Amino acid sequence: MRVEVLPADSWAEAVADAFNDRLGTSGLRICLATGATPIPVYGRLPANALAMSTVFLLDEFGELAIGHPGRCETMLRTALLDRVPAAEFHFPDVDALDLEAECGRYRDLISDGGLDLAVLGLGTNGHLGLNEPGSTADQATRVVELTEETREGARKYGADPPPTWGVAVGLAEIFAAREVWLLVTGSAKADVLAQVVSGPLTDQIPATVLRTHPNAVIWADGNAASLL
Repeated sequence: MRVEVLPADSWAEAVADAFNDRLGTSGLRICLATGATPIPVYGRLPANALAMSTVFLLDEFGELAIGHPGRCETMLRTALLDRVPAAEFHFPDVDALDLEAECGRYRDLISDGGLDLAVLGLGTNGHLGLNEPGSTADQATRVVELTEETREGARKYGADPPPTWGVAVGLAEIFAAREVWLLVTGSAKADVLAQVVSGPLTDQIPATVLRTHPNAVIWADGNAASLL
């Protein structure tokens, strides 16, 4: 696992440039996170950056109405895809009557060709997407129960009351990606990032699994990396 530490005031621009270079002109199969960390990166991508790429949404909250600003699909469209459209955009249907079947459909859609790149954020409890503490590396896309910490975090996106469950692309599909980027900013993430980089490998901090991935990169700003 490679760790790239960048100044906080130039972090987003540098990561956006690296992301745009990685996309190239042929397009990729990409899984993208939402949330506050990647938004400044997405906002710096040129309008044609994803024109040849297929985008998969990393996770989605349940119990929020279609179009709710707290839904991950809505956030990704608003922050990125409305301005930088992708060739294809796929997301799990959390309103499906048969959620188990829907998870299987989405898992198979991702696995049929796999992911070239997964762009992830890091939860303060060490989660990746909605793969909460206790998630194991062999778990595939599934319905997950949210921790209280994740539920409270959803409030800042207007989810009140916050959702109790969601659908997460599993660590199995994430780990199978040919390349994984973990974006981490801010001093609030310093402690958990230090655990990810040098603490015990444990499913109680799911992001530690990335230490065993053959092509994982952490893009951290100086504030998040202060304890490394």
